[in-house]
Amino acid sequence: MTVGVISDTHGLLRPEAIDALRGSGLIVHAGDVGKPEVLDRLRSIAPTVAVRGNVDAGAWADALPATEVVEAESVHLYVLHDIAGLDLDPKAAGFAAVVYGHSHKPSAEIRDGVLYLNPGSAGPRRFSLPITVAKLRVDRARVTYEIVELDR
Repeated sequence: MTVGVISDTHGLLRPEAIDALRGSGLIVHAGDVGKPEVLDRLRSIAPTVAVRGNVDAGAWADALPATEVVEAESVHLYVLHDIAGLDLDPKAAGFAAVVYGHSHKPSAEIRDGVLYLNPGSAGPRRFSLPITVAKLRVDRARVTYEIVELDR
């Protein structure tokens, strides 16, 4: 299963992001969606789970949870917007990965057997940071990732 991961769109869903996420069995948006139309468009590609970011406001955003547990095949992902708000031990809780955004900086690292993945920002450019999304590939209990740069 491929899980498309996107964050920090701030109301801008680029055609390149849509193309990169096609073929995903599930899409996870790690907050700062910006506009409900972004989620509508993502849902036309694949089932979509999203969390609320610090810029998400209004009735539509009130419906988004601050955190979410996502099941992808046999693994569980913990999703939140700002990693500083992580208030549990992902390994002890049985999560294969923690997905987050907020910094606009793509990153991935394994800590204590858990993948910490920030897909970066797919929205308006911030400073000189790249425009990116990520893909998680889940094969049984194995999770691999790829960060996809959209603005080469």
